[in-house]
Amino acid sequence: MRGPGGVREAASVELLLVPHFQTTPYTIAVYDLMHRPGEMREKHLDFRVPEGYGNAVIGVRTDAPMRIDARLESLHDGILVSGDVRTVIDGECVRCLTDVKLATKVEFQELFAYSVDEAFDYTVRDDHVDLEPIVRDAVVLSLPFQPVCQEDCLGLCPECGVRLLDNPGHEHEARVDPRWAALAGLETLSDNEDTEEKR
Repeated sequence: MRGPGGVREAASVELLLVPHFQTTPYTIAVYDLMHRPGEMREKHLDFRVPEGYGNAVIGVRTDAPMRIDARLESLHDGILVSGDVRTVIDGECVRCLTDVKLATKVEFQELFAYSVDEAFDYTVRDDHVDLEPIVRDAVVLSLPFQPVCQEDCLGLCPECGVRLLDNPGHEHEARVDPRWAALAGLETLSDNEDTEEKR
């Protein structure tokens, strides 16, 4: 397109900037700490877990409350992040199958390097650190292997399935082995014969 005097006008170009790094409730901006060894600050994150994790028996459920208290220290190689996580884990007692809800607290510490290096598992990306994989690993590793509702849980009755803690005096009659059931009447026959002989 030519303007007045035959001079070509530059076409307008619109640039769209697409962020490389998507922030989440677990991410913390560290631009004010980068390359400033000796600087330190604390950060507190309170949020609802966007996606649950754990195992088939117990774990952190989606929308569970989570609090992260983090301490960020600037080093020559990167940002050292240490702190603790508080959340609630939900599951099922492996003995009696009732619901289990436990408050848990775990600690973590990890270095986020400025550059990609095999010596470090995590890096600072777009002036942010992402705590999600660290928190996830720390919480999952702290989950009880076999959660119980209480230490002395007696489980379920193997015959009728009733919860034994709710029925402390729960008992059943001794079961007769079906292979011997046919012989059960012989004792009665023997008693009758003895009685008749005495007459």
